[in-house]
Amino acid sequence: MRTTPADATLPSVLQYDDSDSPCDVVDALALADFVTGRHLWARTVRLARLRDDATLAPADARVLRTAVEHRQRFRLIAGDGWTARVVTWNGRSGEVTVTAVDDRTGQAALDRIIEGAAEPDDPETGRIGFWHHDPRRGARRDLRSIAAPEWAAIRGNYTANARTALDSLMAVTPQTVSGRLVLLHGAPGTGKTTALRALSRQWRQWCQVDAVLDPDVLFGDAAYLSNIAVGDEDEEGAGHRWRLLVLEDCDELIRGEAKQATGQALSRLLNLTDGLLGQGREVLVAITTNEDLTRLHPAVVRPGRCLARIEVGPLSYAEATGWLGTSAGVPPQGATLAELYALRSGAVPAPTVPAQPGGYL
Repeated sequence: MRTTPADATLPSVLQYDDSDSPCDVVDALALADFVTGRHLWARTVRLARLRDDATLAPADARVLRTAVEHRQRFRLIAGDGWTARVVTWNGRSGEVTVTAVDDRTGQAALDRIIEGAAEPDDPETGRIGFWHHDPRRGARRDLRSIAAPEWAAIRGNYTANARTALDSLMAVTPQTVSGRLVLLHGAPGTGKTTALRALSRQWRQWCQVDAVLDPDVLFGDAAYLSNIAVGDEDEEGAGHRWRLLVLEDCDELIRGEAKQATGQALSRLLNLTDGLLGQGREVLVAITTNEDLTRLHPAVVRPGRCLARIEVGPLSYAEATGWLGTSAGVPPQGATLAELYALRSGAVPAPTVPAQPGGYL
Protein backbone atom coordinates (compact mmCIF):
# COMPACT_ATOMS: atom_id res chain seq x y z
CA MET A 1 0.00 0.00 0.00
CA ARG A 2 1.33 3.38 -0.93
CA THR A 3 1.18 6.11 1.68
CA THR A 4 0.75 9.77 0.88
CA PRO A 5 2.41 12.39 3.08
CA ALA A 6 0.39 15.22 4.58
CA ASP A 7 2.22 17.76 2.42
CA ALA A 8 1.53 15.96 -0.88
CA THR A 9 -0.14 19.09 -2.25
CA LEU A 10 2.76 21.36 -1.29
CA PRO A 11 2.87 24.05 -3.98
CA SER A 12 6.02 24.49 -6.03
CA VAL A 13 7.13 27.91 -7.24
CA LEU A 14 10.12 28.17 -9.58
CA GLN A 15 11.84 31.53 -9.97
CA TYR A 16 14.38 32.33 -12.65
CA ASP A 17 16.58 35.28 -13.52
CA ASP A 18 19.22 36.08 -16.11
CA SER A 19 21.87 34.19 -14.15
CA ASP A 20 20.08 30.89 -14.79
CA SER A 21 20.89 28.78 -17.82
CA PRO A 22 18.65 26.30 -19.68
CA CYS A 23 20.48 23.54 -17.81
CA ASP A 24 19.44 25.15 -14.52
CA VAL A 25 15.85 25.03 -15.73
CA VAL A 26 16.15 21.29 -16.40
CA ASP A 27 17.57 20.82 -12.89
CA ALA A 28 14.63 22.65 -11.34
CA LEU A 29 11.94 20.93 -13.41
CA ALA A 30 13.41 17.53 -12.62
CA LEU A 31 12.61 18.04 -8.94
CA ALA A 32 9.16 19.61 -9.35
CA ASP A 33 7.13 16.42 -8.76
CA PHE A 34 9.36 15.42 -5.85
CA VAL A 35 8.95 18.85 -4.23
CA THR A 36 5.16 18.79 -4.52
CA GLY A 37 4.89 15.24 -3.23
CA ARG A 38 3.47 13.69 -6.37
CA HIS A 39 6.66 11.63 -6.44
CA LEU A 40 7.78 10.08 -3.16
CA TRP A 41 11.03 8.37 -4.24
CA ALA A 42 14.30 9.60 -5.76
CA ARG A 43 17.69 8.16 -6.54
CA THR A 44 20.88 9.28 -8.34
CA VAL A 45 23.41 7.05 -10.12
CA ARG A 46 26.71 8.13 -11.73
CA LEU A 47 28.21 6.33 -14.72
CA ALA A 48 31.96 6.64 -15.37
CA ARG A 49 32.39 5.15 -18.84
CA LEU A 50 29.48 5.32 -21.27
CA ARG A 51 29.25 3.25 -24.41
CA ASP A 52 29.32 5.24 -27.65
CA ASP A 53 25.81 4.07 -28.50
CA ALA A 54 24.30 4.59 -25.03
CA THR A 55 21.01 6.52 -25.22
CA LEU A 56 20.20 6.62 -21.49
CA ALA A 57 16.51 6.64 -22.39
CA PRO A 58 14.01 3.76 -22.68
CA ALA A 59 12.23 3.49 -26.01
CA ASP A 60 8.90 4.56 -24.48
CA ALA A 61 10.29 7.63 -22.65
CA ARG A 62 9.04 11.10 -23.51
CA VAL A 63 11.73 13.76 -23.94
CA LEU A 64 10.44 16.91 -22.20
CA ARG A 65 13.50 19.16 -22.36
CA THR A 66 17.00 19.12 -23.86
CA ALA A 67 19.72 21.66 -23.05
CA VAL A 68 23.33 21.68 -24.26
CA GLU A 69 25.95 23.82 -22.54
CA HIS A 70 29.66 23.58 -23.31
CA ARG A 71 30.38 19.84 -23.18
CA GLN A 72 27.31 19.00 -21.09
CA ARG A 73 23.99 17.68 -22.33
CA PHE A 74 20.97 17.83 -20.03
CA ARG A 75 17.71 16.01 -20.78
CA LEU A 76 14.45 15.74 -18.89
CA ILE A 77 12.61 12.54 -19.77
CA ALA A 78 9.48 10.95 -18.32
CA GLY A 79 7.40 7.80 -18.32
CA ASP A 80 4.42 6.40 -16.50
CA GLY A 81 4.86 7.49 -12.89
CA TRP A 82 8.47 8.68 -13.15
CA THR A 83 10.69 11.54 -14.31
CA ALA A 84 14.45 11.47 -14.95
CA ARG A 85 17.17 14.06 -15.29
CA VAL A 86 19.91 12.67 -17.54
CA VAL A 87 23.24 14.50 -17.80
CA THR A 88 26.20 13.47 -19.96
CA TRP A 89 29.63 15.11 -20.01
CA ASN A 90 31.41 15.03 -23.36
CA GLY A 91 29.56 11.80 -24.09
CA ARG A 92 31.88 9.76 -21.85
CA SER A 93 30.33 9.94 -18.38
CA GLY A 94 26.89 10.64 -17.03
CA GLU A 95 24.54 11.06 -14.12
CA VAL A 96 20.92 9.92 -13.88
CA THR A 97 18.44 11.13 -11.23
CA VAL A 98 15.02 9.48 -11.18
CA THR A 99 11.99 10.57 -9.14
CA ALA A 100 8.91 8.35 -9.07
CA VAL A 101 5.59 7.67 -7.39
CA ASP A 102 7.13 4.76 -5.48
CA ASP A 103 10.37 2.81 -5.19
CA ARG A 104 9.30 -0.08 -7.42
CA THR A 105 8.34 2.22 -10.30
CA GLY A 106 11.46 4.36 -9.87
CA GLN A 107 13.94 1.50 -9.62
CA ALA A 108 12.44 -0.21 -12.65
CA ALA A 109 12.74 3.02 -14.67
CA LEU A 110 16.32 3.59 -13.50
CA ASP A 111 17.32 0.04 -14.40
CA ARG A 112 15.93 0.46 -17.91
CA ILE A 113 17.68 3.83 -18.38
CA ILE A 114 21.15 2.61 -17.44
CA GLU A 115 20.89 -0.98 -18.74
CA GLY A 116 23.90 -1.70 -20.96
CA ALA A 117 25.00 1.96 -20.92
CA ALA A 118 28.38 1.50 -19.24
CA GLU A 119 31.49 0.09 -20.87
CA PRO A 120 32.72 -3.18 -19.33
CA ASP A 121 35.64 -2.90 -16.93
CA ASP A 122 39.02 -2.76 -18.62
CA PRO A 123 41.93 -4.15 -16.56
CA GLU A 124 44.20 -1.54 -18.17
CA THR A 125 42.18 1.30 -16.66
CA GLY A 126 41.15 2.27 -13.17
CA ARG A 127 38.27 4.31 -11.87
CA ILE A 128 39.07 7.25 -9.63
CA GLY A 129 36.73 9.75 -8.04
CA PHE A 130 37.74 13.40 -8.24
CA TRP A 131 36.47 15.56 -5.37
CA HIS A 132 36.11 19.32 -5.56
CA HIS A 133 34.08 21.94 -3.75
CA ASP A 134 31.34 23.56 -5.79
CA PRO A 135 30.31 26.95 -4.34
CA ARG A 136 26.69 26.22 -5.26
CA ARG A 137 26.38 22.51 -4.48
CA GLY A 138 29.05 21.83 -1.91
CA ALA A 139 31.22 18.70 -2.08
CA ARG A 140 31.09 17.08 -5.52
CA ARG A 141 32.62 13.82 -6.70
CA ASP A 142 33.07 13.01 -10.39
CA LEU A 143 34.04 9.48 -11.37
CA ARG A 144 36.56 9.12 -14.19
CA SER A 145 38.54 6.34 -15.86
CA ILE A 146 42.33 6.65 -15.91
CA ALA A 147 45.20 4.61 -17.29
CA ALA A 148 46.31 2.30 -14.49
CA PRO A 149 49.53 0.43 -15.29
CA GLU A 150 50.28 -2.97 -13.84
CA TRP A 151 52.89 -2.69 -11.11
CA ALA A 152 55.04 -5.49 -12.55
CA ALA A 153 55.30 -3.57 -15.84
CA ILE A 154 56.70 -0.39 -14.28
CA ARG A 155 58.85 -1.69 -11.38
CA GLY A 156 61.97 -0.97 -13.42
CA ASN A 157 61.17 2.75 -13.38
CA TYR A 158 62.17 3.02 -9.72
CA THR A 159 65.32 2.75 -7.67
CA ALA A 160 66.07 -0.50 -5.86
CA ASN A 161 65.03 0.93 -2.47
CA ALA A 162 61.82 2.42 -3.86
CA ARG A 163 60.96 -0.83 -5.64
CA THR A 164 61.26 -2.82 -2.44
CA ALA A 165 59.13 -0.35 -0.48
CA LEU A 166 56.52 -0.14 -3.25
CA ASP A 167 56.40 -3.94 -3.50
CA SER A 168 55.36 -4.02 0.14
CA LEU A 169 52.78 -1.28 -0.37
CA MET A 170 51.24 -3.04 -3.38
CA ALA A 171 50.89 -6.21 -1.28
CA VAL A 172 48.87 -4.54 1.49
CA THR A 173 45.41 -6.00 2.19
CA PRO A 174 42.63 -4.81 4.52
CA GLN A 175 43.90 -7.26 7.11
CA THR A 176 47.45 -5.86 7.03
CA VAL A 177 46.70 -2.12 7.08
CA SER A 178 48.87 -0.55 9.77
CA GLY A 179 48.83 3.24 9.76
CA ARG A 180 46.60 5.43 7.63
CA LEU A 181 49.06 7.69 5.80
CA VAL A 182 50.97 6.89 2.59
CA LEU A 183 53.73 9.41 1.99
CA LEU A 184 55.62 9.52 -1.31
CA HIS A 185 58.37 12.13 -1.37
CA GLY A 186 61.06 13.00 -3.88
CA ALA A 187 62.05 15.23 -6.77
CA PRO A 188 59.61 16.07 -9.58
CA GLY A 189 59.51 13.64 -12.49
CA THR A 190 60.42 10.53 -10.51
CA GLY A 191 57.13 8.63 -10.89
CA LYS A 192 55.17 9.28 -7.69
CA THR A 193 51.81 9.73 -9.38
CA THR A 194 52.34 6.77 -11.69
CA ALA A 195 53.00 4.58 -8.64
CA LEU A 196 49.67 5.70 -7.18
CA ARG A 197 47.88 4.89 -10.43
CA ALA A 198 49.39 1.40 -10.31
CA LEU A 199 48.29 1.16 -6.67
CA SER A 200 44.69 1.95 -7.66
CA ARG A 201 44.79 -1.06 -9.99
CA GLN A 202 46.50 -3.32 -7.45
CA TRP A 203 43.99 -2.46 -4.70
CA ARG A 204 40.90 -2.22 -6.91
CA GLN A 205 39.15 -5.21 -5.29
CA TRP A 206 39.11 -3.71 -1.81
CA CYS A 207 39.90 0.00 -2.00
CA GLN A 208 38.21 2.92 -3.74
CA VAL A 209 40.66 5.65 -4.80
CA ASP A 210 39.65 9.33 -4.78
CA ALA A 211 41.78 12.34 -5.70
CA VAL A 212 41.09 15.68 -4.02
CA LEU A 213 41.57 18.51 -6.49
CA ASP A 214 41.50 21.30 -3.90
CA PRO A 215 43.20 20.05 -0.70
CA ASP A 216 43.74 23.63 0.47
CA VAL A 217 39.96 24.12 0.46
CA LEU A 218 39.35 20.67 1.95
CA PHE A 219 41.27 21.27 5.15
CA GLY A 220 39.98 24.82 5.46
CA ASP A 221 36.30 23.81 5.34
CA ALA A 222 35.03 21.51 8.09
CA ALA A 223 31.79 20.69 6.25
CA TYR A 224 33.65 19.72 3.05
CA LEU A 225 36.06 17.54 5.06
CA SER A 226 33.16 15.86 6.85
CA ASN A 227 31.48 15.02 3.53
CA ILE A 228 34.65 13.44 2.18
CA ALA A 229 35.21 11.48 5.39
CA VAL A 230 31.73 9.97 4.98
CA GLY A 231 32.51 9.19 1.33
CA ASP A 232 30.53 8.25 -1.75
CA GLU A 233 30.49 4.71 -3.14
CA ASP A 234 31.46 4.57 -6.81
CA GLU A 235 29.30 1.65 -7.89
CA GLU A 236 26.24 -0.26 -6.85
CA GLY A 237 26.73 -3.69 -5.39
CA ALA A 238 30.43 -3.12 -4.69
CA GLY A 239 29.93 -3.63 -0.98
CA HIS A 240 31.80 -1.84 1.78
CA ARG A 241 35.35 -0.92 0.79
CA TRP A 242 38.28 1.06 2.11
CA ARG A 243 38.98 4.44 0.52
CA LEU A 244 42.28 6.07 -0.39
CA LEU A 245 42.26 9.87 -0.65
CA VAL A 246 45.08 11.18 -2.86
CA LEU A 247 46.48 14.67 -2.15
CA GLU A 248 49.14 15.69 -4.64
CA ASP A 249 51.91 18.24 -4.09
CA CYS A 250 50.78 19.23 -0.59
CA ASP A 251 54.13 20.68 0.43
CA GLU A 252 52.68 23.64 2.33
CA LEU A 253 50.36 21.39 4.32
CA ILE A 254 53.00 19.08 5.80
CA ARG A 255 56.15 21.22 6.10
CA GLY A 256 57.71 21.72 9.49
CA GLU A 257 56.20 25.22 9.77
CA ALA A 258 52.77 24.08 8.55
CA LYS A 259 51.09 24.54 11.96
CA GLN A 260 51.90 28.23 11.97
CA ALA A 261 51.33 28.77 8.25
CA THR A 262 48.07 26.88 7.70
CA GLY A 263 46.36 27.03 11.08
CA GLN A 264 43.93 24.14 11.56
CA ALA A 265 44.68 22.46 8.21
CA LEU A 266 47.48 20.23 9.50
CA SER A 267 45.50 19.33 12.61
CA ARG A 268 42.53 18.29 10.50
CA LEU A 269 44.75 16.14 8.28
CA LEU A 270 46.15 14.36 11.32
CA ASN A 271 42.66 13.99 12.75
CA LEU A 272 41.52 12.33 9.54
CA THR A 273 44.34 9.79 9.61
CA ASP A 274 44.26 8.72 13.26
CA GLY A 275 42.09 11.13 15.26
CA LEU A 276 38.42 11.13 16.15
CA LEU A 277 37.37 12.08 12.61
CA GLY A 278 39.05 8.97 11.24
CA GLN A 279 37.58 6.59 13.82
CA GLY A 280 35.07 4.24 12.27
CA ARG A 281 36.05 5.39 8.78
CA GLU A 282 38.25 3.04 6.79
CA VAL A 283 40.06 5.89 5.08
CA LEU A 284 43.69 6.07 3.98
CA VAL A 285 45.40 9.27 2.83
CA ALA A 286 48.18 9.33 0.21
CA ILE A 287 50.28 12.48 -0.05
CA THR A 288 52.91 13.27 -2.67
CA THR A 289 55.46 15.97 -2.00
CA ASN A 290 58.70 17.26 -3.46
CA GLU A 291 60.01 18.18 -0.01
CA ASP A 292 62.91 16.43 1.68
CA LEU A 293 61.78 14.24 4.56
CA THR A 294 63.75 16.28 7.08
CA ARG A 295 61.66 19.38 6.24
CA LEU A 296 58.33 17.72 6.99
CA HIS A 297 56.41 18.26 10.21
CA PRO A 298 57.42 15.60 12.79
CA ALA A 299 53.77 14.82 13.54
CA VAL A 300 53.29 13.69 9.92
CA VAL A 301 56.21 11.24 9.86
CA ARG A 302 56.04 9.93 13.41
CA PRO A 303 56.14 6.12 13.84
CA GLY A 304 52.74 4.47 13.68
CA ARG A 305 51.05 7.09 11.52
CA CYS A 306 52.46 6.04 8.14
CA LEU A 307 51.42 2.88 6.37
CA ALA A 308 54.27 3.65 3.97
CA ARG A 309 56.91 6.38 3.80
CA ILE A 310 58.74 6.04 0.51
CA GLU A 311 61.41 8.16 -1.11
CA VAL A 312 60.94 8.10 -4.89
CA GLY A 313 64.19 9.53 -6.19
CA PRO A 314 66.25 9.65 -9.39
CA LEU A 315 67.73 6.43 -10.71
CA SER A 316 71.44 5.92 -10.10
CA TYR A 317 73.86 5.99 -13.03
CA ALA A 318 73.82 2.17 -13.29
CA GLU A 319 70.02 2.02 -13.02
CA ALA A 320 69.54 4.85 -15.50
CA THR A 321 71.87 3.39 -18.13
CA GLY A 322 70.25 -0.02 -17.67
CA TRP A 323 66.80 1.52 -18.15
CA LEU A 324 67.90 3.49 -21.22
CA GLY A 325 70.03 0.73 -22.73
CA THR A 326 72.92 3.14 -23.30
CA SER A 327 75.07 5.53 -21.33
CA ALA A 328 74.77 8.31 -23.91
CA GLY A 329 73.55 11.50 -22.29
CA VAL A 330 73.20 10.06 -18.78
CA PRO A 331 74.98 12.28 -16.23
CA PRO A 332 77.27 10.66 -13.63
CA GLN A 333 74.80 11.34 -10.81
CA GLY A 334 72.03 9.46 -12.59
CA ALA A 335 68.73 10.82 -13.89
CA THR A 336 65.06 11.16 -13.11
CA LEU A 337 62.52 9.18 -15.05
CA ALA A 338 61.42 12.39 -16.76
CA GLU A 339 64.96 13.00 -18.01
CA LEU A 340 65.28 9.42 -19.24
CA TYR A 341 62.04 9.68 -21.21
CA ALA A 342 63.37 12.89 -22.77
CA LEU A 343 66.65 11.18 -23.68
CA ARG A 344 64.85 8.21 -25.19
CA SER A 345 62.69 10.49 -27.31
CA GLY A 346 65.77 12.32 -28.60
CA ALA A 347 65.10 15.52 -26.69
CA VAL A 348 67.68 17.21 -24.48
CA PRO A 349 66.32 16.91 -20.94
CA ALA A 350 65.99 20.05 -18.87
CA PRO A 351 66.78 19.85 -15.15
CA THR A 352 63.10 19.28 -14.47
CA VAL A 353 60.82 18.11 -17.28
CA PRO A 354 57.09 18.88 -16.92
CA ALA A 355 54.99 15.81 -16.23
CA GLN A 356 53.20 14.29 -19.22
CA PRO A 357 49.78 12.72 -18.71
CA GLY A 358 49.94 8.96 -18.82
CA GLY A 359 53.75 8.95 -18.80
CA TYR A 360 56.15 8.96 -15.92
CA LEU A 361 54.61 11.56 -13.54
